[in-house]
Amino acid sequence: MSKLLQRLQDPSRSGVYRTSRADVVADAVRGSRLNFARVSLGGVQKKEDLLDRIAQALAFPEWFGRNWDALEDCLTDLSWCPAQGHVFVFDSVTPDDDAGVLIDVLASSAEFWAARHRSFFGVFVDPDRTLALADLFRES
Repeated sequence: MSKLLQRLQDPSRSGVYRTSRADVVADAVRGSRLNFARVSLGGVQKKEDLLDRIAQALAFPEWFGRNWDALEDCLTDLSWCPAQGHVFVFDSVTPDDDAGVLIDVLASSAEFWAARHRSFFGVFVDPDRTLALADLFRES
């Protein structure tokens, strides 16, 4: 088992991070019992579009309300995708106010799941290091 997979399975390390490459994360979780989804936010300019992309990529239920509170409700439920933990990779994010709120919602959701001994990771592909997030792992 890779060190990255061990980290992603550790609820105490749950949180929101950045990486320069999504494929490394996808390779690490392949074959594990973690729920993995990749959310492309390229071209998103409005909050509603951002929420719709997330809802589609994570297969949210029909009752999803398309607002920040509903996003947090869905991220702290996830009963429709049972797993030992969750790893969601976001790419093509524009660092703006909506990205900041998304990061806050993901961080709150990570705390929720960690308290229930389940791992939860929101990982942003950020090769230019524009987001004020810790690195998921040390890249060479």
